[in-house]
Amino acid sequence: MNGKMRIYLTRHGQTDLNQEKLMQGRTDAPLNAVGIRQAEEARRKIANLHFDAVYASPLKRAIQTAAIIGGVSPGDIKIDDRIIETDFGKYEKRRYDRLGLAMTSYWLLPELLPAPSSVETIRSMKERAESFVQDLEQKDYDNVLIVCHGGIMRVLSGCLAGRKNGLMWRPKPRNCEIRVFEIGDGRSMTQVIR
Repeated sequence: MNGKMRIYLTRHGQTDLNQEKLMQGRTDAPLNAVGIRQAEEARRKIANLHFDAVYASPLKRAIQTAAIIGGVSPGDIKIDDRIIETDFGKYEKRRYDRLGLAMTSYWLLPELLPAPSSVETIRSMKERAESFVQDLEQKDYDNVLIVCHGGIMRVLSGCLAGRKNGLMWRPKPRNCEIRVFEIGDGRSMTQVIR
């Protein structure tokens, strides 16, 4: 990598499962009408910014968001399994307010509490995120868009910001909120576009 790379990291737009307040990990739900509008608004906020590469998780909601914000066709998006959402196991499609103490506590304080059985661990998410970022650092891009999901975005944010614990868990990323990072001589977050 020559010089600095600016990374625009965002969470996909809203889906019906988001709207219904259901845990949505690996379920492959598309954007709803609100999600499409959120992605279009995010694109307007960054105006005519050109991306040298657009990455997305393999899930439809991320690919749709990446095409809209990145201004590219789905075929031009680089799909990477390492930025897929957390595997919520038996909690998939369960209501946020009906997860039970173990999952609710873990999702609030994953740096302190263990993942419940069947749920992907923070260690696994950190390994995926660090591997992805290390590969990205080998590229010669100026501006990159990465579209992923709320859980893995918190870990990618921590990695890209150079956080010691590898997490930027709070505040929770909103749909189509864009976090801008720079990597080069170090790693840092420069701004949030809402």
